[in-house]
Amino acid sequence: MKSVKTGKNNKRKCSFCERSEDEVGFLITGINACICDICSTQAYEITRETLGESGCGRKASTRLNMKELPKPQEIKQFLDQYVIGQDDAKRFLSVSVYNHYKRLLQHNTKDDVEIEKSNIIMVGSTGTGKTLLARTIAKLLKVPFTIVDATVLTEAGYVGEDIESILTRLLQVADYNVPEAEQGIVFIDEIDKIARKSDNPSITRDVSGEGVQQGLLKLLEGSVINVPPQGGRKHPDQKMIQVNTKNILFICGGAFDGIEKKIAQRLNTHVVGYNASKGTATIDKNNMLQYIAPQDLKSFGLIPEIIGRLPILTYLQPLDREALRAILTEPKNSIIKQYIKLFEMDEVELIFQDGVYDYIVDKAVEYKLGARGLRSIVETIMMDIMFNIPSQSHRVYEVTLDYAKRQLEKTNLERLQIA
Repeated sequence: MKSVKTGKNNKRKCSFCERSEDEVGFLITGINACICDICSTQAYEITRETLGESGCGRKASTRLNMKELPKPQEIKQFLDQYVIGQDDAKRFLSVSVYNHYKRLLQHNTKDDVEIEKSNIIMVGSTGTGKTLLARTIAKLLKVPFTIVDATVLTEAGYVGEDIESILTRLLQVADYNVPEAEQGIVFIDEIDKIARKSDNPSITRDVSGEGVQQGLLKLLEGSVINVPPQGGRKHPDQKMIQVNTKNILFICGGAFDGIEKKIAQRLNTHVVGYNASKGTATIDKNNMLQYIAPQDLKSFGLIPEIIGRLPILTYLQPLDREALRAILTEPKNSIIKQYIKLFEMDEVELIFQDGVYDYIVDKAVEYKLGARGLRSIVETIMMDIMFNIPSQSHRVYEVTLDYAKRQLEKTNLERLQIA
């Protein structure tokens, strides 16, 4: 290293670029040398590009081995702590995630057998836990995981987000470590909102429907995608990051509202005649989603190409009274436990009568809003209590059934009731 240089009037100079202290923002002085703010910034950029994660404050890449991999049963047990029911969806999700981990370790194998990824699509009505499953499994994973919303995606060149913005978010989660991002998992929510607007292929542009599906094809299958690092629109002079999606696992979820009619038409449940009625007698018309098949997704508006790239199809059961009752109190992050914790912060013990739980569940079933309806009802009951109690001297407060009924009766929540 050069010694500290001085120029006219004994002014110090940067030992790298030899600018004087008047020509730079500031100088950092060492034992026998100085470095200016400009050179230190450039040194940081060179170090980051050369060493990647090492020495740049970035989190180290996850080193996986077979002994540390969470087994499918362990993944499902973790999901059971937060999500009530939905055993079929949990099993599909657990196996797919476990296989994804094993695929990342494939470079250790000696043969030429290449394991392909199996993207998943989950179908279930609103409030059954699709997004909750995704958020919960993200807590367990040691690979980058992100949740994106398909409703904001539009065809390239139109107002909205381009398809590549999905990978931009994955890169952000991976701290722009491309090799780590290329082993991540992406959950695409509301996939049903990009369904084709009509049964026939569009002869004009379907900007947020079929056009988005076509843009997703290469992303789901596996190809090298040019991703703008900061998101937004692509332009010719912009520096792109190349991301290979071959090993990125895609999990899609959607409500597919009205797909039960498509399933019923395929199963021919509305038939005339004694023999035909006997054939459909075993079909559970209250849970048609359990009979879902890829052709139903095609009838709903997904193009065949995208269905073929989502080979694993699973469904979420509609929530019955028992499941809603369990969701209210049992999970680690249950709604009731959240309110009890909020009052604990004010040193108030909150108690609910057992009848209140049953009343909340009855109303949630009545409104047909799934688990989301539980929070709306509890919030309505608790609003006045949360407003008044922090200013009072109560140390214990019990929510009674009569109080809960009065709170709901004086609101407009009854209008949510669906005939």
